[in-house]
Amino acid sequence: MTTTLEQRVRRSFAETFSGPPDLVVQAPGRVNLIGEHTDYNDGFVLPCAINFATVVGARMRPDRLVRVLAVDQGGELDEFLLDEPLLARADSHWSGYVRGMVWALQGAGFRLCGADLVIAGDVPQGAGLSSSASLELAIGQAFKQLLGLDALTPARLALLAQKAENEFVGCRCGIMDQMISACGVAQHALLLDCRSLETRAVPLPTDLAVLIINSNVRRGLVDSEYNLRREQCEAAARHFGVKALRDLDSAQLGSEPGTLDALVWRRARHVVSENARTLSAAEALAAGDLNRLGVLMAASHASMRDDFEITTPAIDQLVALIAAVIGTQGGVRMTGGGFGGCVVALTTAPLAALAMQRVAEAYRSPDSLPGTAFLCRAADGAGLLATMSTAAEEAP
Repeated sequence: MTTTLEQRVRRSFAETFSGPPDLVVQAPGRVNLIGEHTDYNDGFVLPCAINFATVVGARMRPDRLVRVLAVDQGGELDEFLLDEPLLARADSHWSGYVRGMVWALQGAGFRLCGADLVIAGDVPQGAGLSSSASLELAIGQAFKQLLGLDALTPARLALLAQKAENEFVGCRCGIMDQMISACGVAQHALLLDCRSLETRAVPLPTDLAVLIINSNVRRGLVDSEYNLRREQCEAAARHFGVKALRDLDSAQLGSEPGTLDALVWRRARHVVSENARTLSAAEALAAGDLNRLGVLMAASHASMRDDFEITTPAIDQLVALIAAVIGTQGGVRMTGGGFGGCVVALTTAPLAALAMQRVAEAYRSPDSLPGTAFLCRAADGAGLLATMSTAAEEAP
């Protein structure tokens, strides 16, 4: 898929900017296997980068102008000067993620050059597969490669992308999406400690299928509900006198709310239990124990539904349909921020095929849309695809 995207980028670049890009970079989307809403609580997550990505062609300019063409947005063109204050549109427009990344890079002391950029991607937007982080990391990677900014390590790029999303775009996301897009390892999930940013690559069994079903229930992260969940988690941490809910265990939380608001207590119970499930799931995955993995994923979904209240009836239906097909040979749960988006299933390839068939027969969204299925593989993180010289060498 990335090869096709690169071809689209090169073609559009030549048509728009009268010549080839200096280089082409990519940054993948992601699916979170387990560990939902734990990242901004300094907890643990277990995502993998997927073979759906944002690809950017880039060419340096001699001035301070940045021109950005979005192929997938009807060829919209955004232009801005690096020496003028950068502003984002109020409607979560794609250009805000580009400008936000430039703003974060410049704010960190990196002197950028003017550039012509062309963007294309196949990460489904609004589905919970982190198209925004993929775009941010691809823009950061483009400037890193253009200017040889070796100080921009994968982790630092991820932190700057998170800053762009938190402070420029206005979504108070955690670090998971940006870190997995920056640091993904092919054929592995990544157990990420969101406090220390330490990672451990967890090998996926060779016969494991990663199935993602988009419910086609539209969702948006820059929403009051997402930010409200974060505020509730912070309130619970303050109540218990800890820095973040990562520092709370089930014994400290207790079996009853006590003096804490009951709703806030349930939010905390989800995070505390989800952290424990994530660590256990990493061990089950490494051991190839699909039965144990399935139990943990089912408990995760129930906690998101009942304690964190971020699923929808359509998502719950999708999970039930798939769970009935795969039984004890894997697991299924909602993935992403919630309120729509996708479910992820880990199972054998034959059962994944049966699950796709069952969903096609029995599921429709509230807008009468079928689910959209993606069979994915775990991919590498953001990086260079080609330079002008390598592209010339590969040309027939």
